[in-house]
Amino acid sequence: MAGPQQETGGPRPTSRDVARAAGVSQATVSLVLGDKWRGRVAEPTAERVRTTARELGYRPNLAARNLRLGRTRTALLVVPALTNEFFAHVHTGAARVAARHGFGVVLYLSPDGAGPARDPFDSARASLDGVLASSMASHALAAIRGDDLPLVMLDSDPARSLGAATVNLDLADGMRRVTEHLLALGHRDFLHLAADIDSWTFDVRANALAAALSGTGAAVRRAAAPLTVEAARTAAEAALAAPGPRPTAVICDDDFLAAGVCKAARRLGLRVPEDLSVTGFDDLTLATAVEPELTTVRLPAEHFGERGMESLMAVVEGRAPDSTPLAVELVVRGSTGPAR
Repeated sequence: MAGPQQETGGPRPTSRDVARAAGVSQATVSLVLGDKWRGRVAEPTAERVRTTARELGYRPNLAARNLRLGRTRTALLVVPALTNEFFAHVHTGAARVAARHGFGVVLYLSPDGAGPARDPFDSARASLDGVLASSMASHALAAIRGDDLPLVMLDSDPARSLGAATVNLDLADGMRRVTEHLLALGHRDFLHLAADIDSWTFDVRANALAAALSGTGAAVRRAAAPLTVEAARTAAEAALAAPGPRPTAVICDDDFLAAGVCKAARRLGLRVPEDLSVTGFDDLTLATAVEPELTTVRLPAEHFGERGMESLMAVVEGRAPDSTPLAVELVVRGSTGPAR
């Protein structure tokens, strides 16, 4: 409770703690405690939030609130890689929306991808109004986020975001579309070349693939590789040369993996798509640089960045952000054809 925490010098409760204890999002806590909930949050929910805040002894950080009202007007965008053009497009979209709101964007690379990110500002966290983090676990951002700094997670599990708002792409629909496209071409023996990364975004793809193949009688094997062309080539060569019936189609978690599969096919004397259909995911520039060009799932990266920054602006201003997943698109090109 508030009294014992203050007396023992325990950590001051944050709005994230209130959100978790009340079973609501952090955006809802901001709306209720900022007295902006009417017409947006049900009265029983608002009362539960207020009661939880009192029981935890939560008190808003007024200095931080003043910063979030626009004194610094700076948002931090955290991404796991700068070598992937997807995140460059995310930054472009996010910066465009931030500029419309008079905000600047500081780009920060998490040194370990999905692992804990060190605070690039140390004690200067007060210079930030909010954090937009792509493809990272929310617990990895504790040092950067500090105490009660607005946070929006991109490409992250809504159920494990610790009360932060999330913005996601409809990845499951993308994988479903790829699978149905290949099934319609007569393929029933698949290889799933998965990204060798323990991440929610790739778990979604694997689960969607399994669901799409359920009840079809199709067989699917799995191999994994890091997100590089050469690693994918090595893994695909081994999988395609393994004993037993060779797959007629390879479904890849990423365009780099798909490009590696195409290289492996050539080394094994297989033609794409006559002997082997290959699909990617992302629709990077690489997808049209290879021959044949890749059938892949187009992810609207710039729109994704725009929606993410719009959501962060909503959280900063005490509004509920839009949580609807963004639609993706199947782009059919020359790397897929009828099963042999």
